[in-house]
Amino acid sequence: MAEVIHRSAKPLQVNPFKLSQPMGAALAFFGVDRCMPLMHGGQGCTSFTKVFFTRHFCEPIAIQTTAVTDITAILDGGDVGITEAVHNLCRKVTPSLIGLHTTGLSETKGDDIRGIAGMIEAPLVYVNTPDYEGGFASGWALATRAMIEQLVTPQTQLNDNRVVLLPHASLRPIEVEKIKEFIAAFGFNVLALPDLSTSLDGYLGEKQSALSGGGISLEEIRGLAAAGLVISVGASMRSCAAALQAKNRLLRHQHFDHLQGLFATDRLVELLLTEAGLTRPPAAVERWRSRLQDVMLDGHFTLGQCRFLLTGEPDQLAGLAAALHEVGGKLNVAIATVDSPQLEKLPVARVLVGDLEDAENSAADFDVMISNGHAEALAHRRQKGLLLRGLPNWEQLGDQLKNDILYEGGCYFLLEAVNTALKTEKSPAEPERSENR
Repeated sequence: MAEVIHRSAKPLQVNPFKLSQPMGAALAFFGVDRCMPLMHGGQGCTSFTKVFFTRHFCEPIAIQTTAVTDITAILDGGDVGITEAVHNLCRKVTPSLIGLHTTGLSETKGDDIRGIAGMIEAPLVYVNTPDYEGGFASGWALATRAMIEQLVTPQTQLNDNRVVLLPHASLRPIEVEKIKEFIAAFGFNVLALPDLSTSLDGYLGEKQSALSGGGISLEEIRGLAAAGLVISVGASMRSCAAALQAKNRLLRHQHFDHLQGLFATDRLVELLLTEAGLTRPPAAVERWRSRLQDVMLDGHFTLGQCRFLLTGEPDQLAGLAAALHEVGGKLNVAIATVDSPQLEKLPVARVLVGDLEDAENSAADFDVMISNGHAEALAHRRQKGLLLRGLPNWEQLGDQLKNDILYEGGCYFLLEAVNTALKTEKSPAEPERSENR
């Protein structure tokens, strides 16, 4: 358990790695087939998001903006800008869904997007995601909950063969796919909301589309409340599961803070065995569990002597910390993007809510840091090992195909952590600073 949770008293973030709520909401809408995220704000907000995701996923990103300017921000209540943007969009393409989400600018104006959405005939989901509060994961969760509340049809019966997966924002496309396949191996039909596994997974399609391609369909979203079981992954997704249960009081819910490491995956296997009425998991599942145990045995000596610093979203930190803690890694520092009750449960000596300046100030306490691409300069400057995790990762190809979860992904993650630690041991130490300089 975390001994100290420090909330930075700095008036600003000096070297941030935090992402905003509108970015999280936009990414969630990419997990719906033929959806068009529509960001209600300035062009710069949308352009930044588009370039950011294009560089990270190495895929064309379809996102539109209402292009609020300083003039329209004063004179327009939002009605004209939004309706014109939807009209222009629907003249060119036919989206199955438009995901209207706000930014700090439109929220400060006080635009009534609920009222505006009620006057638009196109299929549309609206959600308030100001970027002056919350973060990436909460934006994703708010958009997901909005889709459930506004699109899912109430049900009074269950299909016990169907499972709904609610993945948190930090899970990569391949990880969502692996969880779906893992559950399906026990005989279930699985739907994920949002589902990036078929939309941003690096699949080479026939042509570039102006809309998202792949993901869950609008028709499938409408029928989610008929599922027998909903599995939420990540503390940020609890409210989404509650919203889905409100559509069908018979629906059963099981929550997982993460699905990394041996113990969390064992819990999922036990649940699926019970739900499916089976006594043993599939042979492939048992085989990967044995492999993970072997990797833990092989790597525990190296990881047990390596000091780690972790940065990321709270849901992401929960999984990374658990996987390393199980094998004896020394988790000295964790730095989260935002505050969350989940941080109190991390098996880390010191937990902060801060930025990469806080990481640099903790340089004496770690050998390897697990962070996103913004930490590369810091790691190089301080001669620290770096294991890239989280958004953005602009220096490596194929991040969307990396897998850290369940038994199989646990093997890959621990082996990468071991090899990073071994490489760091062989690197020259940081030179001592002279006090007389």
